Amino acid sequence: MALSHLDGTFIAAAAPFVAAALAPMANRLFGNAAGWLLAVVPAGMFLYFFSLIDLISSNQSAFVVSMPWVPSYGVELSYMLDGLSLMFALLITGIGTFIIIYSGGYLKGHAHQGRFYAYMFLFMGAMLGVVIADNLITLFIYWELTSITSFLLIGFDHTKAASRRAALQALVVTGGGGLALLAGFLVMMLATGATSMSGLLQLGGTLRGHELYVPILILVLCGAFTKSAQFPMHFWLPNAMEAPTPVSAYLHSATMVKAGVYLLMRVHPILGDSELWAIILPLFGGATLLVGTTLAIRQTDLKLILAYTTVASLGLLVMLIGTSLPHAIQAAALYLFAHAMFKGCLFMAAGLIDHETGTRDITKLGGLRKAMPITFAAAFVAAWSMGGLPLVIGFVAKETMYEALLFDNPLATAALIVAVVGNAMMFAAGFAVATRPFFGAPVTTPKPAHEGPISLWAGPVVLSVLGIICAITGAWVSIKLLSPMAFAISRVPQEIPVGPSIHFNLPFALSVVTVTLGLLILWQLDRARMLIAALLKLIGWGPDQGFDQFVRTIIRLAAMVTRFIQPGRLEIYLTVTFIVVAAALLTPLLLLDEMPAWPGWPDLFFYEWALMIIAVIGLFAVIIARTRLVAIVSLGIQGFAVAMIFMIFGAPDLSFTQFMVETLSVVILALVMTRLKLAYQDHRSHLQMIKDGVIAIACGAGFMLLLLTVTQGVFDPRLSEFFAANSRVIAHGRNIVNVIIVDFRGLDTLGEIAVVMIAGLAILALIRVRSRAPVPKSEDSNGGVA
Repeated sequence: MALSHLDGTFIAAAAPFVAAALAPMANRLFGNAAGWLLAVVPAGMFLYFFSLIDLISSNQSAFVVSMPWVPSYGVELSYMLDGLSLMFALLITGIGTFIIIYSGGYLKGHAHQGRFYAYMFLFMGAMLGVVIADNLITLFIYWELTSITSFLLIGFDHTKAASRRAALQALVVTGGGGLALLAGFLVMMLATGATSMSGLLQLGGTLRGHELYVPILILVLCGAFTKSAQFPMHFWLPNAMEAPTPVSAYLHSATMVKAGVYLLMRVHPILGDSELWAIILPLFGGATLLVGTTLAIRQTDLKLILAYTTVASLGLLVMLIGTSLPHAIQAAALYLFAHAMFKGCLFMAAGLIDHETGTRDITKLGGLRKAMPITFAAAFVAAWSMGGLPLVIGFVAKETMYEALLFDNPLATAALIVAVVGNAMMFAAGFAVATRPFFGAPVTTPKPAHEGPISLWAGPVVLSVLGIICAITGAWVSIKLLSPMAFAISRVPQEIPVGPSIHFNLPFALSVVTVTLGLLILWQLDRARMLIAALLKLIGWGPDQGFDQFVRTIIRLAAMVTRFIQPGRLEIYLTVTFIVVAAALLTPLLLLDEMPAWPGWPDLFFYEWALMIIAVIGLFAVIIARTRLVAIVSLGIQGFAVAMIFMIFGAPDLSFTQFMVETLSVVILALVMTRLKLAYQDHRSHLQMIKDGVIAIACGAGFMLLLLTVTQGVFDPRLSEFFAANSRVIAHGRNIVNVIIVDFRGLDTLGEIAVVMIAGLAILALIRVRSRAPVPKSEDSNGGVA
């Protein structure tokens, strides 16, 4: 059994990526039928995860499968399946099946439909990896992969500036949050020693008392809030509507934006139920709920209305998770499940309207009920669930939510008021999408309105019907899906009552208030839209505009830094480089008191002293040389003196190399000097010469002191013994130095050769450019050309 789980989970995790590689070819071979064929992949994954329901729900346990990935860093490719990850996996693969089918009909005949399928499968695989990953580094890699693949999908129509901007905005916001999350994971690993979610869950809430709890919580929340579009980082999500509708439907119902909510649910047993948690999450979640619903009422584009309600729903989920109340966790699990179905249905219905009429503007639509009856029915049932009306799963979620917040404390009371107001506006927005385009007098649309093909309405119909079925079969849904999910979040065994029955109690009374207020807003929707528009105009500045200002500031700052550190003068580059080298050599020696003992006076032979004196003479010859050419030739004196020292100390091969290098250096430099139009003499001022001299002496002193420190340390002969023992055996060479250079350090040698070659080519190009430069003509005193 364990082996089948291992194989099945790894196959399911890899399947979307394999499908992404095959999708373009399948689209070329099968054309319009490719969507139905490719949908077999997520459908098969859904069936596999569905087969695990009994196993996980029977004892509400989790199982982990893993294999080594980067063992030297403790990184494993490990997956964990429990009630929480299983629910998300079912939503990702189940809704993903209909999204792939929907994509085939929506983008029928598109020149890049095969590439779109590939992007969708990559996105699906990334999101699935996020929710089932166990190792923290593995989770982070999948997390960032969702940002990258969403960038490709949002910017799919790359010829539009708005698509490119939206894609870049989503990548910057969610990618930046991902880096914060990585930092949070690393600090968490440092604090606990655990490298996986399963390991952290075994520790329980012990991390809440750790001194690093606050930075860990803030970093993790930054990752979750940016991914799930919490205020004030909500602006990227509505802008992502520039993506094709299949992307919007998938991103809003089961994937990308739910990743942050998933993370908060996953770390709730580890970081949740603390005072800071109970303040931050309800505050940001409640603000996001109100901002999202308010901006949804303001919109006239069907997709933007739904996008802002998604922002609001994510805020509602975050607020519920933040309270940490047992029934609030149940409500969050229920609402997430219901939201995935009704929001996926509504988005696909909005895309279907746009596809078959040519517009998404709610003010330019009407009377479509007869022309598109299937779309209307599916959208209306989904809006019924979104509005929290009886007999559907959304009603149960709303009732559970209100019951959970009926606690005698100010935080719960405030959250309850925010939930009632937010749900009322969500009711109005949902029914605006489901009724305004279909009722009233028929309106002439850019395309003659008619019902779309089955590939476009199959998904909305199934999801809307499932909302009713799940409410009717509430006992099975509760026991098999929702209760294990709530247990994984709270670590407390729970039974979530799910069913179509109506209980006439205080939560039901609050539902009546919600619906009444929602109907009032829907009745005065146009007036409410104008009032909100006037309010936004009065406020003026917003986070979306702030993002553009932030990007422009970063670009200006980058230009300033570039102009400062890259002024285009080689002299400055060399000066800074040598200052850094001198500081790197001398600072550790001085600060750590690692200065070497001064060596005794050397006992040298007369010819050894002669070589030392020649080297010193060469040094002074370079310094006092009046012309550049003399300085170059004088530089060779030191090189030849060093080569002679190598020879008399028993290194003839190294001496020969030094002779060659010095000879070629002098010859090449002299030739280059004669070809370039450089000043005959050095025109530096005395002050500049003193500065350069100090830097040079500091570098020389640093290298000297470092070498003295190294040579005065205890010699470790292991490397020398290894080369001596293996040069003949492994490399078949007797000259150990040559073997080291050519065999053991062959890549180093190759790199050095490449550097020399590149330098030679650069010099050659410089000479050729200078030699081709036009010679300016001089004029005589009479104005003629001399």
